[in-house]
Order: sequence, then C-alpha cells, then structure tokens
Amino acid sequence: MSVEILDGRTVQSFVKDEGAFNASVDGRFAALDTNHDGLLSYPEMAAELMSLRVLDKHFGVDEAGALGPDELTGLYRGLFARFDRDGAGAVDKEEFRAEMKEVMLAVASGLGFLPVQMVVEEGSFLKVAVDRELARGT
Repeated sequence: MSVEILDGRTVQSFVKDEGAFNASVDGRFAALDTNHDGLLSYPEMAAELMSLRVLDKHFGVDEAGALGPDELTGLYRGLFARFDRDGAGAVDKEEFRAEMKEVMLAVASGLGFLPVQMVVEEGSFLKVAVDRELARGT
C-alpha cells in the first residue's frame, strides 16, 4: 500500500487511454480466470468481490450483523450479475472491461476535481492510474 494524491481527472485519463486501461483490466481478468477458459465464473470472481468488503468498509454491515450469510451471498451474486451483462452465467473479457470502465468512471466522478490523499493498494487500478500519470509527468 502507498499514499497517493489523485483526483477524478487522474482516473478519467487512465480510463480514456484504452491501451493502458485494457492492459490493466485484462491482467486482472487473466489473474481471476484460474481455469484459463476465457470466462469468469461466479466462484472465480467471488473471492475478488468479497475482498472489496464494500459493505464492511463503508456501511459497517459486519459490525451490525445486519445481513446473514444468505443475504451476503445474494448481494455478491447481484454484483456478479452486473458484470454478467448477457446473463450467460459467466463474464467474458468484454463484459469485464465494460463494467470496470463504469466502476472507474464512477470513482472518478466521486473523487471530483480537487486532489485527495488516498491509501491505494499496489497493483490496484487506482495505483496504476497514479503511476501512469506520474510517468507522463502531469
């Protein structure tokens, strides 16, 4: 992890650079595709979705015990369904790219135009965006 300064423009610029963005997203896709069939199944994506711990970090769901195991599973299956745009039961690379683009543009919108200091994980899309901007000298 490292502490970085970024804003929405950093993330937007990364997403608009199709070569850099697709290379990063495709790398994550390949890492998740453990059986190398070119598709992500729910089990392949589940650990990644759960590692985000969206609810615990932002809404304190774990602390309150508000959701049981079945409800959490339903939530993560719902997140998976966002990626599985055609409802085929698996996520192909194009679906993964499209959803990650939406996610990253939503992050950019949330960050806004004022720089913020943020802890980012090594290898994360945000860290790649920051490193790309630093390498460009902007």
